[in-house]
Amino acid sequence: MKHILTSFLTMLFIGSTFAQKEIPKDYFDNPLQIPLILAGSFGELRSNHFHSGVDIKTKQVEGIPIYAPADGYVSRIKVAHFGFGKALYLKHPNGYSTVYAHLQRYDGNIQTLVKSAQYKKEKYEIELFPEPADIPVKKGDIIGYTGNSGSSGGPHLHFEIRDAASRPMNPLLFGIEIPDTKKPIINSVFAYPIGDGAQVNRDVKPYKVRLTKLKDGSYKAENVEANGKIGFGISTHDQQNGASNKNGVYQIKTAHNGQEKFNVLFEKFSFNETRYLNRFIDYEYFKKNRSRIQKLFRETNNPLSIIKNEEDNGFINVPVGFESSFTIEVCDYLDNKVIIRIPIKGVPIKPVDEKLRDPNLEYVIASGNNTMSHGKFDIYFPAQSLYEDSYLDISAKGDTLSFHKDKIPIHKNVTISADISGYKTNDKSKLYLGRLNYKGIPYYSNTKLEGNILKTWVRTFGDYVIAADVTKPVIKAVNFSEGKWISSNKTLQLKIQDSESGISSYRATLNGKYILTEYEHKKDVLTYDFDDNIISDSENNLKLIVTDNVGNSTTFEATFFRKQS
Repeated sequence: MKHILTSFLTMLFIGSTFAQKEIPKDYFDNPLQIPLILAGSFGELRSNHFHSGVDIKTKQVEGIPIYAPADGYVSRIKVAHFGFGKALYLKHPNGYSTVYAHLQRYDGNIQTLVKSAQYKKEKYEIELFPEPADIPVKKGDIIGYTGNSGSSGGPHLHFEIRDAASRPMNPLLFGIEIPDTKKPIINSVFAYPIGDGAQVNRDVKPYKVRLTKLKDGSYKAENVEANGKIGFGISTHDQQNGASNKNGVYQIKTAHNGQEKFNVLFEKFSFNETRYLNRFIDYEYFKKNRSRIQKLFRETNNPLSIIKNEEDNGFINVPVGFESSFTIEVCDYLDNKVIIRIPIKGVPIKPVDEKLRDPNLEYVIASGNNTMSHGKFDIYFPAQSLYEDSYLDISAKGDTLSFHKDKIPIHKNVTISADISGYKTNDKSKLYLGRLNYKGIPYYSNTKLEGNILKTWVRTFGDYVIAADVTKPVIKAVNFSEGKWISSNKTLQLKIQDSESGISSYRATLNGKYILTEYEHKKDVLTYDFDDNIISDSENNLKLIVTDNVGNSTTFEATFFRKQS
């Protein structure tokens, strides 16, 4: 009977995708029964990705009930230390899915299923794919509670709506209402000369355009003197009522002499294109100034589907003596908008002194595979790991690889290999490759040892070093002491730290039996919940083994006493 029901539900869900031709405005209820105030908007520019949902504020507290916004079933559950933390996925009969991330815990039979699977696998991090008939939900059912798990920067609910192809869509399109009477905020506008011979204000570098705000809230720019092919970029953000967060905007349109040139619309994208954000922004400017300039033109190797309309890829050509007007319009979802008007004048180019390029730079062709060697290090760039052909400053000195500066984005993993044959055999297992931070301290990069070769895969330029970790992790009790009674404790907590290569794994037992401990990496704390009831009535023996990323291991043992309630 269950097999028949599962097959029926599956056919129902597959067959219902036709409903996605028109976006339903009143199908999904709010997932929280509190005023919806956003800490983050859909499509917002984040590190290496566009934000795939909305972040709903939860008053800086955890444990607020989350309600199923429509009928459906639990299709996926994922528990991880990082990323979404505790996440829940629902499928709905109209073909859409909803996603809930950074949960504190799940509700009812969902929580029971998760705990059972974690104990069965003796792992905290798990991923489950229930059948359609396993955990059905009705609109209004409590499915979990808001939290701060994973890579969350504070308590909130990350909420998504995805189409049948698992592409995230802007929840505001579905009638989720967020009060907003504020216009977007303009931070800066830049003009970019593109290619040989192009100049802006008689220079070949990007030029920050001076803006004057008018009484009606629009902006008038100074005259931009240019020659050749140019494009514009903008740094902007939006704010909704009740919050000061710098959220993303909904739409940016440009026009040249009244003719639309470029239209960016944050309504939907696919996950396989999201890293192209690094091509969409001025990456070098961001690394220097921590401000993201959105390029209002499409360069090569930029397949982003958020670009909805473009003429000549958003570029304009400015001949000598030509005068024109360029406008940028920035809107939020409720059509609060700001307009920027930029007068352009074509002028003769100014001779530019061309400096000879350093012959020691490595030339990487973006469309092909590239291999090079420097000292102990070999580097492999697969095709399309860079967006365009580039000259890179790469050198090696001893155990350190100077791998260009982090001002060019890397799209695909680049392999760095290091020859460690000169090290003593007993030391090799403790070596790893790490990226040096601003203090010159190596930060562990996922490293594999193959004979005498260390390998890592990176997506960030910078300085990398062969480092050694011979220090074991440190374990300390937080809320209990050796040989003490802790009958009133609700949890057992331990602090685990590794200051070098970092924590790789941990395993705890009570009286010889595995216990589930939750690792809060933001606080370096492991927590066991006594509600799991794996204790003896009085004396209990705890054993915890923590291992770092190169295999150094520490064992912690303690005895405590507890009366079961």
